[in-house]
Amino acid sequence: MILSRWAARAQGRYQRSAARYLFRRPFAINTEVPLVSFTFDDFPRSAFLTGGAILRRFGLRGTYYASLGLMGTTAPTGPIFLAEDVGTVLEHGHELGCHTFDHYHAWETPASAFERSVVENGLALERLLPGASFRTFAYPISPPRPQAKRAMARYFAGCRGGGQTFNVGTTDLGYLSAYFMEQGRETPEALPDLVEENRKARGWLIFATHDVCKDPSPFGCTPEFFESIVRCAVQSGARILPVVQALEVLGASRPIS
Repeated sequence: MILSRWAARAQGRYQRSAARYLFRRPFAINTEVPLVSFTFDDFPRSAFLTGGAILRRFGLRGTYYASLGLMGTTAPTGPIFLAEDVGTVLEHGHELGCHTFDHYHAWETPASAFERSVVENGLALERLLPGASFRTFAYPISPPRPQAKRAMARYFAGCRGGGQTFNVGTTDLGYLSAYFMEQGRETPEALPDLVEENRKARGWLIFATHDVCKDPSPFGCTPEFFESIVRCAVQSGARILPVVQALEVLGASRPIS
């Protein structure tokens, strides 16, 4: 048991290091006003109906990372978005980002299959909403295989991972750092502290979560918790934008071909 835990930790460190250091797309964060983005992986309906409503009350918009192969299903994070939600989320000014069609594990999936699933997701979006396209990406479940990370540069202006920190100085457009909000549920003071650190550093803090509901999954948060962090971000004076708009402000809005 001890050996298996050690092996799991060693594998996790290797995956994170490979994602962080290989096939980087270096980009300097240079902004007078700190940036904050709110993102939702898998696009549970509650993230839009509840989380999106909270953002709208503050006059804000977020980014929803969708796997169209999950549309209309129920996941551990609750009911996933419906077809009619896809157009509505865009009408409300939110960004729709790519999360592969199949919600493939970013490390365990061969890079060729991972890339095919990304292409399939884009085609599915085009069929659903002609003219629509994905411009940013979030890796599902884990850090990416190096070759998968390399391939994503052909499709997206920026790709988001995890890391539980913010982007400052020279970041990597192929593996943008994010903070998963649910990991701060037991230490709620950690998130306001991070917002303040981002303000002082004039960085770009990308928050991530899944469902937003009264009884959240281990991957989500309550409406009260989510709203408290949105309010904190607003009070910090940060400019709060969907990921693609933040990239545009920073001058990094096009994928590398």
